[in-house]
Amino acid sequence: MTAIDTAVRATGFAFAPRLTRFIETLVGRVAEAQARRATRRALEKLTARELDDIGLTRADIYRRF
Repeated sequence: MTAIDTAVRATGFAFAPRLTRFIETLVGRVAEAQARRATRRALEKLTARELDDIGLTRADIYRRF
């Protein structure tokens, strides 16, 4: 008589947690990019004098944000 092994064996590769981590990282990076973009747009609307008051120049906007 032949026996068939139907037990599921762990292979050490957990796909679901890795996929979840990847999606969380991706969503986090998109959110960070949107926040930087919003900050940059708000700073672009300021005058040179307002930027000087907070210690920034126009070039700093693009370098830092």
